[in-house]
Amino acid sequence: MKNNRLIPIAVALSLLLLLAMPAHVVPQQKAAAPPAASAGPKALLPVLVTSCGQSPGPDQFKIFLGRLKMDFIYKVDATPADLNAKSPAGAPIKTVIIVTGASLKGMGAAGVSIDDELARIKDLIAAAKKQNIKIIGAHVEGMTRRAQGADPGDNTDEQTIDAVCPFSSLLLVKKEGDGDGRFTTISKGKGIPMVTYEKNMELQNVLQALFGK
Repeated sequence: MKNNRLIPIAVALSLLLLLAMPAHVVPQQKAAAPPAASAGPKALLPVLVTSCGQSPGPDQFKIFLGRLKMDFIYKVDATPADLNAKSPAGAPIKTVIIVTGASLKGMGAAGVSIDDELARIKDLIAAAKKQNIKIIGAHVEGMTRRAQGADPGDNTDEQTIDAVCPFSSLLLVKKEGDGDGRFTTISKGKGIPMVTYEKNMELQNVLQALFGK
């Protein structure tokens, strides 16, 4: 009988001990942080690729955009009317890439002069800005293009840079072509973001990051 009387006492003592213990606080779960936005400048597809100076530079964009299966139009002599064209996927143009770099051979084959090129690009840039189309100024052939076959007083390549880059919202430049700080000066002076890369094959990765593919 003594053992039976001790059971209620033991239970009561256990309850008192539980009440005396500090309550266990479950820490609040922190809300999951939103995924970080991808670093670096961004642009929208479809993109129109054109030239200022008729150099082979735009061909690099044609190759890499094609490999990435991006929606684009390639027209080296694009005019404001081409900004209203529909892409292969049937969408309106959102970005235009103007590749700078003058080629006397290229302009000769196209039957145009440097003055013709500069006038065409001036009109194209004005129309793109009016339509809120992003303008990317690109120089992808490096210092070789800037010095290639340049006779004394021949500054046609530099003219194409001046016609495009200061009026762009983003610069895309092969690093070697900025050896004299030409594009860095424009970027800092005008507050224009600039993306650089070193090797030709890296342009594909740059485009992939830029257009989010």
